[in-house]
Amino acid sequence: MPGTVLLLAASPLGRGRLVDAAGVLPVLAAVAPAVLSGTDTANVVELADPLEPQAVLTRLRAAAAAPGPLTLYIAGQLQLDRRQRLPHLALARTTAATVRYTALPWHWVREELRLRSAADTALVLDLHGDAEAWQYVAERGLDCGANAAVYGRVAPGAGRRGVAEPAYMKAVATLLRSGHRPPLAQLHEQAMTRIAEASAGRDLVLAIAGGSAPRPPFPTDQPLSQPVRQALPGLGQQPSAGRRDSVLVGQDPHAAISAAVQDGRHGEADALAAQQEQLAVGAQGPASDAALHWAEVRADLAMFAGDAVRSCRAWLAVAGVRLAAGQAADSPAVEAAVDRAHHQWGRITDAAQARELGSALAELRLRVPGRQRGALENVQRQLRQLQAAP
Repeated sequence: MPGTVLLLAASPLGRGRLVDAAGVLPVLAAVAPAVLSGTDTANVVELADPLEPQAVLTRLRAAAAAPGPLTLYIAGQLQLDRRQRLPHLALARTTAATVRYTALPWHWVREELRLRSAADTALVLDLHGDAEAWQYVAERGLDCGANAAVYGRVAPGAGRRGVAEPAYMKAVATLLRSGHRPPLAQLHEQAMTRIAEASAGRDLVLAIAGGSAPRPPFPTDQPLSQPVRQALPGLGQQPSAGRRDSVLVGQDPHAAISAAVQDGRHGEADALAAQQEQLAVGAQGPASDAALHWAEVRADLAMFAGDAVRSCRAWLAVAGVRLAAGQAADSPAVEAAVDRAHHQWGRITDAAQARELGSALAELRLRVPGRQRGALENVQRQLRQLQAAP
């Protein structure tokens, strides 16, 4: 089966630029698609210094939904937004004051990969962070979710030495130009060895075969031959912040669900996810991370099945549970749920159902306006048009 590769290089174009991320794209583009993917054939999508986070999200969502192995190569810089102090991938128009509206929230990457399996999904990262972002990752790790292998580094800015270069990603690309992609853990170690002299004691290294990035990542002066590995927490264990609970220890139901979706067996996929949701609710409650995760998976599965009504209703329910559990209206998970409900609502063709769900969405938008300006007004305007229609 063909693989999918997303090459994303992004950094601000103004004075806040820490790294010339796009400078690595010509080197990566010179690598054969099959080598980038590690498959016989592959489709490659390239994004160089994109302007809009929604445009990046669209490409990321399409890549995550594609069947077969997925590899994301991301070079760029991390910044924290001033409001929530959460990591974002800075884009071309990002400034310190506009991170929340012009940069890609890192949790969007995690959320889009929720239906993937770590067995065939990988992130290769070369990120630079300002002092605040670097400290955030050092203390909390970089949460990439439980559904992808993660390899790479987060480096500090070069300071007075000027704009840095994505040396790790260039080393990866140079190694791949040999025409062979070794196992990613091996490729990662080889790349880190090539930049060891410049990065020793400075970089935060990300190296894990599957699941969230190490918390905190280990520095480069530790042996590269012993990458940090973490297992998903099982029943009776407390997950660390930002991590997913796992109901079935040692198993990955995401792989079976993903295979069912790719084969068009949408009913079977939803039944598998519903079983996991029921187990999570019974074991940990409806507002637990595990239960909400599987509720979100089912909302996405409805979208893949073309059932916008069911998907919208599911996302509204997820947002309601999160708010009732005390989560803030501007928390990433709540905003994401409402945004996705809004997106699916716009795809509903039945006027009666659109009016019903539109009223609920408008009420929810009053509490959760989200980061896209005019979202509430958009719902209210379309709802008025639906109510005026015969």
